[in-house]
Formats: sequence, structure tokens, C-alpha cells
Amino acid sequence: MKKLENMKIEQIYTGCLAQGAYYIESEGEAAIIDPLREIDPYLKTAKESGAKIKYIFETHFHADFVSGHLTLSKETGAPIVYGPTAEPSFEAIIAKDQQEFKLGKITIVALHTPGHTMESTTYLLVGTPCSLEMLAVRIWPKKRPI
Repeated sequence: MKKLENMKIEQIYTGCLAQGAYYIESEGEAAIIDPLREIDPYLKTAKESGAKIKYIFETHFHADFVSGHLTLSKETGAPIVYGPTAEPSFEAIIAKDQQEFKLGKITIVALHTPGHTMESTTYLLVGTPCSLEMLAVRIWPKKRPI
């Protein structure tokens, strides 16, 4: 886990699925990107930090694994955010390209990046501490299958 002053970024990786999720926290507010089905690690991390999960971001619809977004949203009250052109069958925020979401002292910007799927979205972290101007978070497996 990286901790930059008042910010945490932790990748939670499941090797058997080659799937990574991210826990991002700033000033007591947390966001989860592409949550795994098992939501306890996010709830535990937020509780230990005294943080509230404010947003659940999905980079795209996942046909290769079951996401924990619906369960996590029900447990925390945090809205689920998808990128432009997404048409979920449940309540969600459909972000516009370049829409901003405040999370503590940082801003998360939704960038529509269709390709993998038509609603694919990259989330850009702006205003990160330690003189980092920006950090783009795009979910890719650490080990790509051959």
C-alpha cells in the first residue's frame, strides 16, 4: 500500500482471476475501483482508517468475474459510478466524460476511453500530495496471460 501524506492507494489483487481492485482514501473519504465480489477487505480497511466509502467506480462491465459493487453499495450507501454509454439495470451515476468527483483533497476525473468495452473509463486522480500532479488509475492485471 502506498501512503502519500493524507492519501492511501492500495491494490487488492486476486491472482486466480488476474483482477485488481483499488482502495483510494483521502481525508477520511474512500473510493473503491472495480471491487471484487468479496467486500470485507474494503469495509475492514475503511473501518481501520476511520474512513467512509463515498464512491464505487467501475471501469467497465465485467463479464469475466462477479463484481462486489452492488453489495458494497448496499452496505455503505455509496453510489456506483460507470462511464459514459453504460446502461446498467440498477441505480448508478453515469459519469460524463471529464466529470469530476471530490474525494477528500483529491479529485477523480472520469475519462471515457472506449476500447475494451464501449463504456470503458479511466479514472484520473488530480491534486495528489507530494508534488504529484496526477496519477491515472487504469485496471490491468499484473501478470498478463499468454
